[in-house]
Amino acid sequence: MKNVKGAAAAVAALALAVLPFSAAKAQDFPNRPVTMVVPFSAGGPTDTVARLVAESMSRTLGQQVVVENVGGAGGTRGAGQVAKAAPDGYTVLLHHIGQATAATLYRKLPYNVLTDFEEVGLVTDVPMTMIAKPDLAPKDAAELIAFVKQNKDGVIYGNAGVGSASHLCGMLFMSALGAQMTTVPYQGTGPAMNDLVGGQIDLMCDQTTNTTGQIKAGKVKAYAVTTKQRVKSLPDLPTFQEVGLPGFEVAVWHGMYAPKGTPPEVVTKLNDALKTALQDPKVIARFADLGTEPVALDRATPEVHKQFLQAEVAKWKPVIEQAGVFAD
Repeated sequence: MKNVKGAAAAVAALALAVLPFSAAKAQDFPNRPVTMVVPFSAGGPTDTVARLVAESMSRTLGQQVVVENVGGAGGTRGAGQVAKAAPDGYTVLLHHIGQATAATLYRKLPYNVLTDFEEVGLVTDVPMTMIAKPDLAPKDAAELIAFVKQNKDGVIYGNAGVGSASHLCGMLFMSALGAQMTTVPYQGTGPAMNDLVGGQIDLMCDQTTNTTGQIKAGKVKAYAVTTKQRVKSLPDLPTFQEVGLPGFEVAVWHGMYAPKGTPPEVVTKLNDALKTALQDPKVIARFADLGTEPVALDRATPEVHKQFLQAEVAKWKPVIEQAGVFAD
């Protein structure tokens, strides 16, 4: 009997010991560097956003937030790596709209977008611009629309790969025009931009974080932005709605994720650091230079992020299925 009571007491003591230890680990977070996975190549628009946020979060957390680029498979390779990582807060994902579209684009996705992550918070909504090689014939957006309709598959459209923001924008553009261009997928935004500047491809639609510098330097020809309102950093560019494509709108939102099962206390610490970054004057100023701005703080919460992701998955599902364009 004494042995039974002794064993029960030992089990109870162990259970009590485990709980404080787990809570202590969460309270101690972080005590080593945090890895922020960007599921695209270095130098691209999402990478730029991530590095600005990571630098600011490092100061708040007291530990370095190290950006790791894990490109491939339209962002799903990096996202999958985070989904399988230890749920301790030391591995997070900074992804864009592709987190939502992957749920439909990939019919054999090795993770569940809606259930395999803990949403940390939204980061920014980035407008997109339709840009062209410097010597493309159309002088403005209205002429571009007519040009694409007339030449169709004779127009070469480059993107950063299936599932990328540039791919999604191009798909919507072709759908709106009822004209199918010749599409050339690249392994990342950098190579696509290089070929656009060099004149090997005709058109590309990409985030202002990647195009603003090229536009202002005169290396590419810019036609329009994809948002309802004009972009402050590019005030001369009209919206597509202004030039005859009502309802054509796409912005590339970015969000941060942790693996499913990450302790709530750790998610809260990550979210607090993210919110601090979104109020950092250096981040705000640099975002402005890139044609974007941080989301409002009431959108930078796990709860709002989760609801928004669910709505985006539902929004893009019929668009992708109607186009019949899948990544596998």
